[in-house]
Parts: sequence; C-alpha cells; structure tokens
Amino acid sequence: MRPAPTMHGLVEAYLAARRSMGFDLDIAGSQLLAFARFADQTGHRGPLTVALAVRWAQHARRATPLTWARRLEVLRPFMKYRAQFDAGTEIVPTRLFGPAHRRLVPHIYTEQEVESLLHAAEQLRPINGLRPLTYSTVFGLLASTGLRISEALTLAPTDVDLSGESLRVRKTKFRKSRLVPLHPTTVAALWRYAHARRRRVSDQRIETFFVSAHGMPLVYRTVHDTFAILRAQLGWIGRGDYTAPRLHDLRQHAGSRIMPGCHVA
Repeated sequence: MRPAPTMHGLVEAYLAARRSMGFDLDIAGSQLLAFARFADQTGHRGPLTVALAVRWAQHARRATPLTWARRLEVLRPFMKYRAQFDAGTEIVPTRLFGPAHRRLVPHIYTEQEVESLLHAAEQLRPINGLRPLTYSTVFGLLASTGLRISEALTLAPTDVDLSGESLRVRKTKFRKSRLVPLHPTTVAALWRYAHARRRRVSDQRIETFFVSAHGMPLVYRTVHDTFAILRAQLGWIGRGDYTAPRLHDLRQHAGSRIMPGCHVA
C-alpha cells in the first residue's frame, strides 16, 4: 500500500500545474509551502480540512483577523483544486474572518515624534561622520514632502533643484514623473546636507543625492533596519492598525511641508 502523500508534495504538484498555465504564484507559492510545512510538522494526514486551515491561519505570531483572512484567501484555490482529486476535501468559506483586503490605518506621527526621530538619527555613529546627517535629512524629507522612501533614495543630484525649490521624482509608482515643491526649511536642510556631502565625497562619484559614508547609494533594506533600531530606542507603539510605526507612515505627516526641527532666517 502506497503511503499517503505529504502536504508538501501536494502543494508542489499544485504549484507546478498552475505555473505550467502561466501563473507565477511567487508570494502565494511561498505561503502555500509554509502551510505545507505546518501541516506535515503537525502530523496531518488525509484530506484538507477547514480546521487545519484555520489552525495554520491563526498560527502566525502577532497575527490579526485580517492576516487570518488573507492566509485563508491563499489556501482557498488550493483547496478547490484538491477537491477534484479527494472528495473529502473541505473548502474554507469566504469571509470566515471578514474581508481579506482593506486599507489599514497608518500611524499618524506627532510633530514631537518626528523631531525625536530626527534627533535620534543625528546621534548615529560615527557622530561626526556623514551618516547621522544623511539619515536625519532623509527622514525629514519624507515627513515634509510625502515622498516614498524608494523615491527619496533614487533621487539623482540633478533631480534636486534647490535654487528652484523643487524635486523631480522620475518614474514613480504609476510610471509618471512629477515635480515636488519644497518649503524653504526643507531647501535649507538639503543645502546643508549637500554641502556636508561635498566635503566628504567627490561629486564625480555620486550616483544618488543621498549616499553612504563611502559615496554609494543607500540600500533600501539598510535604511529600514536603521529606522527600526531608532524606533526601538524611542519605545514607540503604533496607534494605527500596525503593531509599530512604519517608515512609510512618515508620508502622512507631510501636510505642513515644513522640515521638522529646521528653521530659516
């Protein structure tokens, strides 16, 4: 008698079938494989059940009903597929944990929180190097303009028109370019950063406006990790739907367009 197939084997067969039809399933595939590992590690054998699906959906640390709903949404097509081959397969009902998609409420930063973040960034090591000024200026720019972090990190020196008090953001999320006006306080902060950068890094080596201490473009993941370190130091707790304030939430602060903590004569 042949042994029952593992859940990992069933998921692999499903992904192979779907991908042969042109579906990528990169994110969904990773989640389904995580479900398969969970099922196999718990010793599950036999048809897929709603009880198994719910246990996996609620297994994630710090998960919310929205997370549970999204996990079940990934499982449902796989369960429908397996029902063709195993009549005992149960299919998770839709909206078991409510809607799987809704706009989450961001953390709305107070003026004091933004100023505390910029002050903490200014204390990064080496204290007299370019790094503290780079991070305080990047974070302040997000808070004063509403730029996405990816847009700020890909700004070229020629995109920053300080005399014209504007930024040119090229090929944004929707493949369009736009001009972003700058408040005089933001212009002053960018002038200060550009001057400090010029003292430490040759302009001929610069590919992006914001650079590391070695004159290289800032790495997206590194910026997020640095923000997370500062957030932990400040002891912040999220006031929105996320467990902690996010770097992306700084965009919500941009109503005044004033660079926090920066003044002009």
